[in-house]
Amino acid sequence: MTEQAKGLEGIVIADTHLSRVQGDVGRLTYCGYDIADLAENASFEEVVFLLWNNALPTKVQLERFRHTLVENMSVPASVLQAMNAFPLNAHPMAVVRTAVSALGLHDSAAEDNSKDANYRKAMHLTAKLPTIVAAWARIRTGREPVAPRDDLGLAANFVYMLKGEEPNQTEVDAINVYLVLLADHGMNASTFTSRVVTSTDGDLYSAVTAAIGSLKGPKHGGANEAAMRMFREVSGAASIEQWFQDEVKGKGRRIMGIGHRVYKAPDPRATILKRHAIALCNEVEKCGMINIAQELEDLALKDDFFIERKLFPNVDYYSAIVLDAVGIETDMMTPLFAMSRIAGWTAHIIEQWADNRLIRPRGNYVGPDKLKWVPVEQRKDS
Repeated sequence: MTEQAKGLEGIVIADTHLSRVQGDVGRLTYCGYDIADLAENASFEEVVFLLWNNALPTKVQLERFRHTLVENMSVPASVLQAMNAFPLNAHPMAVVRTAVSALGLHDSAAEDNSKDANYRKAMHLTAKLPTIVAAWARIRTGREPVAPRDDLGLAANFVYMLKGEEPNQTEVDAINVYLVLLADHGMNASTFTSRVVTSTDGDLYSAVTAAIGSLKGPKHGGANEAAMRMFREVSGAASIEQWFQDEVKGKGRRIMGIGHRVYKAPDPRATILKRHAIALCNEVEKCGMINIAQELEDLALKDDFFIERKLFPNVDYYSAIVLDAVGIETDMMTPLFAMSRIAGWTAHIIEQWADNRLIRPRGNYVGPDKLKWVPVEQRKDS
């Protein structure tokens, strides 16, 4: 195996109509629409419709789509009861993974992999995930879950269910932009996972549950949590520049949220989120990390190590600031990533089914060969 092929880097595993990542120029598109244009103008519901249908909805289609999503936001009482029995210190992503799997038990058509059935299941999961995430944020702090309202969209409903009060429009707009920006991103690890499970003729609940497990890892979805923990660490240092010199230059530590496997130009999502983070932090009190993030970014972008390797802030860097400003606890940040990426996962699952073939790569064996059998009595401790 060549060095280039490690981690399947550079290997094309499928054709897709959904998103295109052009890392060399820092461009991301969904079904042909530039992410900056969508972030500026689209609701998350419009983006979900776009990914599932490869076209933006008309006004009538959008209203009908929104209505159907809101109708499906309620979570079965038995699933909420099960969540109430979970350990309060359980990782939120483990809770989300388990709750999604449990939803499959309540669906009599879970094994139906027809296009219509998968579209319906995608609708159910996309609608219910904000309810699950908000419910766990409250359950683990001893508060009762709040039921969704039929007059609010997904972003506004999430903020309402999280806080139990009329949602602040600035916070709703920030969550909506976040959901739009994270909805899909090529063949990332969790999306690839969802397609692998689907390729085995696995059901949609299984594919999404597996994708959540993949997203949980700190090298994927968990990076926003790591970035926020780093900002807090930096806030306790004598100075940001001193921390940079001691930890990054001296000890070779990574700056969490800077650098990306694909982007060798500024990540367009980070650029947009930075703008929203600054605007949001001008309006809310809980936003002490924005200055740290900006100064640390400035130090990195002036350093030869980062310049030579083309390392820029990625989506996790400023998304952590945005979510923290809204009041999302650090370990609840990755569940919001899942709340957005469910749109892309389900779109890829539907797309995989349209021309399904078992994904079965090969491994390059590098172990010993032609060993001789040794009876157990003659084996020696190594």
